[in-house]
Amino acid sequence: MTTLLKRRLLALAGLASVCALASPGLAAPTAKLSRSVEVAGSPDAVWARVGPFCAIAEWHPAIGSCRMDSRRNPTRTLMTRDGAKFVELEVAHSEQGRSYSYAFVSSPVPVSHYVSTFSVAASAHGGSVITWSSAYEPDAGKETAAREALTGIYESGLAAIKAKVAAKP
Repeated sequence: MTTLLKRRLLALAGLASVCALASPGLAAPTAKLSRSVEVAGSPDAVWARVGPFCAIAEWHPAIGSCRMDSRRNPTRTLMTRDGAKFVELEVAHSEQGRSYSYAFVSSPVPVSHYVSTFSVAASAHGGSVITWSSAYEPDAGKETAAREALTGIYESGLAAIKAKVAAKP
């Protein structure tokens, strides 16, 4: 089994465990979303730029600020440039695996039981592949709005990372 496959299986197992712990007695999230982008640069170099939990404020075009507490499992508070607020709890982190997972504590996106994983791995073509994936329960009647909001967040963020990595500071 390749190292990349092992990492992905471990991330999926962790995501499933977090979902089960976060909502005992409730059905597992019904929706999943995943987006990836390939970028130039070694996984370690890319992770150093985008991996810190609050680095999202440096690369995501919609995020105006990020505040993070100092707990063992930190909570970050993101303020978007248009005034929306996201509060997210880091539920898993692996420097060696170049990944972290987080859950929404509160957000304007019409979902519940949202858990997401952000990771950087070696690409089969050289360079790195960044993957942002999630499992969640969309609010009733808001399935399309939830999917479109999350897709927009992921795709704009990954496109910005690709542009920043290509520009190299």
